[in-house]
Amino acid sequence: MSAGRDEVVRLDRAHVWHPYTAIDVWERTSPLVVARAEGSALYDAGGKRYLDGNASWWVAALGHAHPRLLRVLREQAATLDHCAFAGITHEPSARLAAELAAVAPGAGLNRVFYTDNGSGSIEVAIKIALQRWKLGGAAAAKKTRFVALDGAYHGDTLGPTSLGGVEVFRRPYQDVLFDVVHAPFPAPDAYARAFAAMSELIERDHDTIAGVVVEPVVQGAAGMRVYDPRYLTELRALTQEHDVLLIVDEVFTGYGRTGAMWACEHAGVTPDILCIGKVFASVVPMAATLVTDAVYDAFRGGGRERALYYGHTFCGNPIGAALAREVLAIYRDEDVVARTRPKAAKIAAAFERIAALPGVERVRTQGMIGAADLAGSGSGGYLGEAGWRVYERALERGAYLRPLGDTVYVCPPLVIDDADLDDLLRVLAESITG
Repeated sequence: MSAGRDEVVRLDRAHVWHPYTAIDVWERTSPLVVARAEGSALYDAGGKRYLDGNASWWVAALGHAHPRLLRVLREQAATLDHCAFAGITHEPSARLAAELAAVAPGAGLNRVFYTDNGSGSIEVAIKIALQRWKLGGAAAAKKTRFVALDGAYHGDTLGPTSLGGVEVFRRPYQDVLFDVVHAPFPAPDAYARAFAAMSELIERDHDTIAGVVVEPVVQGAAGMRVYDPRYLTELRALTQEHDVLLIVDEVFTGYGRTGAMWACEHAGVTPDILCIGKVFASVVPMAATLVTDAVYDAFRGGGRERALYYGHTFCGNPIGAALAREVLAIYRDEDVVARTRPKAAKIAAAFERIAALPGVERVRTQGMIGAADLAGSGSGGYLGEAGWRVYERALERGAYLRPLGDTVYVCPPLVIDDADLDDLLRVLAESITG
């Protein structure tokens, strides 16, 4: 039997610590208590429907309770729910790896390392890059530093936090983060300067740089900041010229969010290491790190000394692997990415109108993403309050639109229908104006 709303809130307040949430603010908030989800919507205990404007932290691209995913979840759980993945294998993970290699951007990302969340997939990439150079001899072993972009977000475990460029996520841990060089973000009005700075950095220090880590085309947590794919194209040429690994974080941008299956396809590049998660298995926590044969082969020979000593309890979990295979099948069978294009055009048109609203400083869109920066909140940035005022108004109108500080955005399920998308965009505009 489900507890009533008040009992859920009481238990939560007594025992739960929520992510990215100020305790004193939470304790005076009347929270949304979600009872169920279906399609593009969340429902509270009273049956009120809320459009899931952020796809539940960018995961629910196929919506909630997709019948094919629920069927696979039940069937796989009844067959093989979990087993260790060190030294043994099973059909779901083996077939999934082959299918991922087939759909990965470009050619050559043929090796798959499984983990259980996007941050973990980046941790794997960091360790693979460091060990790959350590195994390459004395000169290569000097390549121990990483380069990331200002405003980057790659997860919240310690390695990805070091890569991150959003100050609020880094500040409490600054004393223990490893050294990362943060290059300028290639904003539209500063593209040439940004690439010149990156080029100078790599040309000067390539013998000590293990890898460059980027979110392709869109920086998510920094406020949905969009940049020209040409930057990624030129960066790839630069890293290849100077023997630096390019690590692309598609945890958010992958699976059609930007209008292509992989955001790096807009730039026509294949990275050395590709990190994926979120939509990957959709229903359960699972992620993966794909690497080229060249990276994988650097670990061959020398027996156990050259092994990658890294793993997670749920690495290669068969339920997650079976779900991830079905996600790929749904994308293929339902032509998910191509069918987003009219919806993406609708988002772009709506944000052109939103740009003219009072209090809106600037807008941007990319595929199934639309974002608006708000003015007049005081502290500004990620800790600003303007977005939260819009959030509260949107909840009253039946839409969940958690902001990124002073940035409000839509990032709905890719399968959202036209009527719901129209409602979501209307609610956002109305909530900005009051």
